[in-house]
Amino acid sequence: MDDLKNAIRDIPDFPKKGIVFKDITTLLADAKSFHRMVDLIAHRYLDKKIDQVVGVEARGFILGAALAYKLGCGITLVRKPGKLPYKTVCKSYELEYGTDTLEIHEDAFHKGDRVIVADDLLATGGTVSTVVALVEQLGAEVVECAFLAELDFLKGRDRLPEGKVYSLLRY
Repeated sequence: MDDLKNAIRDIPDFPKKGIVFKDITTLLADAKSFHRMVDLIAHRYLDKKIDQVVGVEARGFILGAALAYKLGCGITLVRKPGKLPYKTVCKSYELEYGTDTLEIHEDAFHKGDRVIVADDLLATGGTVSTVVALVEQLGAEVVECAFLAELDFLKGRDRLPEGKVYSLLRY
């Protein structure tokens, strides 16, 4: 996995001083690394009968679409308010300073659909725990939450369903 970690660029003091931002655009731009990342994550779910991958705005759309293609299933998008064209359900969640809201189409799933929630990075878990709640509210089953990378020291997995978190890379 060191080759994949090395394909991710560290940006110190972004978006604010003291934070080291994990820039995955360098990994995505490298065809060999991008293919390897998708293949490694998708392999985990080949025999799990996945109905939908849920891509979380915005980098989760990239990973989610690639996984859905590889698994032969659909992709559902979770977006910021006002970005989806049909009727939605929404959920707000707390940020460090204030709140944010996510939306999903109200008809995104059939009852009992087996779903993977996909995003690039697991940090504090606030966004993804909100996505999990939306998916479950619509009657689908979250098989697992899949990430390219996880920042262990932020303990985001503690906010997600136990035993349903997979991260290809851990920091």
